[in-house]
Amino acid sequence: MSTETNIHRESRLNKLNSLKEKGYNPYPYKFEPTAYAADLQEKYKDLETGADTEDRVTIAGRAMAVRNSGMFIDLKDKSGKIQVFCHKNHLSEQDLEILKCLDVGDLIGITGYIRRTPRGELSVAAEKFDIISKSLQPLPEKFHGLTDMEARYRQRYVDFIINDEAREIFKKRCEITSAIRRYFEEHGFLEVETPILHPIMGGANAKPFTTHHNALDMDLYLRIAPELYLKRLVVGGFDRVFEIGRNFRNEGIDKSHNPEFTALEAYQAYADYNTMADLIPDLLKYVALKVLGTTIVSFNGHEIDLGKPFARKSIVDLVKEYAGIDLMQADTLEKAQEMAKSVAVDASECSSWGKVVQEVFDAKVEPHLIDPILVMDMPRDISPLAKTHRSNPRLVEHFDAYVGGMEMGCAYSELSNPLEQRERFEAQSKAREQGDDEAQMMDEDFVNALENAFPPTGGMGMGIDRLAIFLTGAETIRDVIAFPTLRKRD
Repeated sequence: MSTETNIHRESRLNKLNSLKEKGYNPYPYKFEPTAYAADLQEKYKDLETGADTEDRVTIAGRAMAVRNSGMFIDLKDKSGKIQVFCHKNHLSEQDLEILKCLDVGDLIGITGYIRRTPRGELSVAAEKFDIISKSLQPLPEKFHGLTDMEARYRQRYVDFIINDEAREIFKKRCEITSAIRRYFEEHGFLEVETPILHPIMGGANAKPFTTHHNALDMDLYLRIAPELYLKRLVVGGFDRVFEIGRNFRNEGIDKSHNPEFTALEAYQAYADYNTMADLIPDLLKYVALKVLGTTIVSFNGHEIDLGKPFARKSIVDLVKEYAGIDLMQADTLEKAQEMAKSVAVDASECSSWGKVVQEVFDAKVEPHLIDPILVMDMPRDISPLAKTHRSNPRLVEHFDAYVGGMEMGCAYSELSNPLEQRERFEAQSKAREQGDDEAQMMDEDFVNALENAFPPTGGMGMGIDRLAIFLTGAETIRDVIAFPTLRKRD
């Protein structure tokens, strides 16, 4: 804490003690506003300059600016701002004493009548003044000007107080989640909850976080995906299920990755990835209309229309189009690596043909995928939970959805053959033994669930944080997460 902050805090503590000495409690149990700033601004937008009304309201909010020794206060509540006019002729002696203890940042409650000042400012003329929470910390005057940009995320509560844009982004993120939930409920899906502590890591290729349960004396993994539990529910007869919840992956942090993130997964029995290829564009269009009122989204200088049909192209065709190599012609890992090297992509660390395809795609194709597109038919050896493609055994019925150059989600024709699923898990286990710590583990109980007959099913997953980045125009995933993971302060 800086010396300057200490001085300001000391001053505020002195005012707090002064209030207590007067027998006043600046931390009451309850306060009930009857109106909000934005509603008042709209209701009285035609009130003439200099006019008073007999309409009385009670408002509450944070004092963002104090002028003329408290005669004029800018009050900010959840809806917006309004001016408070405090005149000695309208306030009791006690109120005036309380007003002397006011600081910027305090939460205040005002009861008074509506007027528009001679300068044209809609105001609440205070007849009763209360401090309902005394702030002991000064608000920064130029929060955006801080050289340590991480201060915005470390003290997110201050960021939300000062930064209207940050608060609006987070509100939209909440609206996005709500709209997703409504979409699935309207389409007959049941919202469910599945475990976060997993005895076996599965559902995605990623590095997990581990923890230990003392009473059971067993190590557990924080879930990297809810997929395998949701599929168990489909086996159990729940034909349409979805879950919105936190996943945890022990990976790097960048503009589009945070170790804990919110994901959507949904599964529909008697469907396939073609069903999901219709569902995902429809979902994105629905959410955009609910949150933005339009399907046209401005993102990174591009106008992107979610109302238009999504293009559908296979990953190998896209690699051929943008990189100029046809990896379907590579029948060994070594040939695929040589082809990647010929277009300046280092795939020497890749352990399978599919990983080479993915490496070239990431380097040469992904940045070009601005308009909405479904990247179809992924390599079989990097997608262990999807059905083998019905026309090409090297591929699976798995697509990734891209918008604005970002992967938004994916979908599968879910693998339902328990014998093939066991083979896939065994191949993943071998990959783990050879050093691939992102490969999935053998899950005997999940295979057993499939042996109870898993219906043909289409499944999809989507990162809600990335969708929020796209729909709000945020610069980084940190802007759409209330409390992002940060490096430990020195």
